[in-house]
Amino acid sequence: MTDSSLARSRFSGQTCLVTGAGGGIGSAIARRLAREGATVVVADIDEAAAKAVVEDIAREGGTAESAHFDLGDGDACRQAVDDAVTRHRRLDVLVNNAGINRRGNLLDISPQDWVASFAVNVHPLFHLCRAALPHMAARGSGAIVNTASQWGLHPAADHIAYNVTKAAVVAFTRSLARDHARQGVRVNAVCPGEIRTPMLEAGLALSGRTVAELDALVPFGRIGTPEEVAALVAFLASDEAPYMCGSIVEITGGQAVA
Repeated sequence: MTDSSLARSRFSGQTCLVTGAGGGIGSAIARRLAREGATVVVADIDEAAAKAVVEDIAREGGTAESAHFDLGDGDACRQAVDDAVTRHRRLDVLVNNAGINRRGNLLDISPQDWVASFAVNVHPLFHLCRAALPHMAARGSGAIVNTASQWGLHPAADHIAYNVTKAAVVAFTRSLARDHARQGVRVNAVCPGEIRTPMLEAGLALSGRTVAELDALVPFGRIGTPEEVAALVAFLASDEAPYMCGSIVEITGGQAVA
């Protein structure tokens, strides 16, 4: 078996659920896992966006289905996991990728944006992992990959809600890994730096900055792509990373050490 065919088959027969999979990094993760043989549950609050990703995956020869539910609803999160297990008899990989970025320092950010940041960036991890863990533990295997952020480790100015919630994702990941490694469940997180996504482009539109200005801040010479983050997520979720558990992996083009 060649290296390329091995990569294509890493998730053959597996079921993967990806949140925030309707666009940006999430859609790249869903497509990558599907290309490597997974049946992917594409979960997003934007039903049309999720269905569009499913259609793209089908055109590429992959297998996917959409799931539309509110991540802030604990019952809906549990039902989404149970539905996936009922349909496919297993859940091998959970990728908690959905997130929002509400900008402002402590005096500028509204109480509503503060609460919303935790509701989307943190609380769904509790509900979805709590639902998925029993299924994974019963089989003695499973992988959970959470999307944190470089800013959860190195806070950016005037983004206190995003910084704090992504730091919470880091702590959650390490705690979950420590508690459930003995059950064969691996939990890791990725911490992207500047990645060219709709969220980033919306921020640029507000600030008046350009992609070229961000490129100049990165030692590697450019910001990252969603596909590069997806490749890292796929590695962490695969059997090629069997001893990685509780790892917090930065993908920043060197910016974190600049």
